[in-house]
Amino acid sequence: MSAPTPHLLPKLVAMTIGMFGFGYLLVPLYDVFCEITGIGGRTAGPSATAVAYEPDTSRRIRVEFVGSVNDNGPWEFRPDQPSLTVHPGQMVTTTFWARNRRDSEVVGQAVPSVAPGQAARYLQKTECFCFTEQRFAPGEGRHMPVVFVVDPELPEHLDTVTLSYTLFDRAGFAAAN
Repeated sequence: MSAPTPHLLPKLVAMTIGMFGFGYLLVPLYDVFCEITGIGGRTAGPSATAVAYEPDTSRRIRVEFVGSVNDNGPWEFRPDQPSLTVHPGQMVTTTFWARNRRDSEVVGQAVPSVAPGQAARYLQKTECFCFTEQRFAPGEGRHMPVVFVVDPELPEHLDTVTLSYTLFDRAGFAAAN
């Protein structure tokens, strides 16, 4: 068997580096793509957005709220209201209740999701407990606010949007990954 040509080796090395780089960047690129397009129900990143819309009182949108806990999390977690009817462009405040069921401090992080996925880009949160970690003393419970607005540009055929959160125990989540 003959040795590879001298021009082949640099090409193989470059191709290997390129494939590794592509694989490394694939997850961050996918996350950015999902945030921009709203695919997968992902909402914009963890920062408040300044929004100022004129409410469209001719239209009503039902916003449903869901709270869940990841596998065996130490939480009691639920929305205070299962749903609200809002006008697009109207600034709305609602709250979720969370309680640490452990007898030790726990730190939680909520991950939001919006359904249907195409509605994610039209639901904008200006304040949310999901923007930061939530530290709970043993047995502590509290109401946590979410302030949001549904963009009046929400497509006409969408009249129901679901905003759901999954609450994770940061220590348990970090240990699992």
